Amino acid sequence: MSWIKRALGLEPPNPAKGSKPLAGTPLLAPFGLGSGRMLDLDDSLKLMLDGHSELVVPNEEVVWSVGQVDLGQSIRLVRFYFEDEDYWMQVMMNGPAAEDVQDIILFGYSSVVTINSESELKRLVGPQSNIGLPVFEHDGWEYERQWGTEERQTELTPMTEQVANPDGAYRIEHLSMLYARDTGLVDRREFLLLSVEEDEEGVVSLTTSVGVTLQSTDFTVI
Repeated sequence: MSWIKRALGLEPPNPAKGSKPLAGTPLLAPFGLGSGRMLDLDDSLKLMLDGHSELVVPNEEVVWSVGQVDLGQSIRLVRFYFEDEDYWMQVMMNGPAAEDVQDIILFGYSSVVTINSESELKRLVGPQSNIGLPVFEHDGWEYERQWGTEERQTELTPMTEQVANPDGAYRIEHLSMLYARDTGLVDRREFLLLSVEEDEEGVVSLTTSVGVTLQSTDFTVI
């Protein structure tokens, strides 16, 4: 069990019924994306989101790392981390094929805070924090919790991510909570992802990412 789970008194989750491990399964990345490929975002997207979302949409991004998270029941997250380290894109897949795309979210990092002690971890994400409550406020906006059904605070969701890039492969342990709000635009929601992350060296950080729904027509892969 990782340091963050141990410090917060969490047990590792039981595998979902019917879930199968990612290892040995020929999983394909969507849209032909991979390390070295460029994501060119349509200029109209920035204009459309202006005044509706806090995310400032970049023009183009080059993929450096690709992460995969197995959620069970053939559901997986594919995460593309870009070279400039300011943005990343998450694609939810409902099968092993490249066309099994369910949702796309472009995220930008709002903050990254390194956690150096157990007391600091509990202060930031423990029972006395606001993370996990049904409503969370960030930069003057209110977001509604997407995971958990408790009336009050719910526990963060544990996930294990396998990441690969040209320099090698590694694993990251996450404890995450997802929030969302309506933007007023059709099929466009804004998301707030709060995640405690622990790398293989034991470095723990709390990342805050703001994201917005993408459609496949919003970008071109080069």
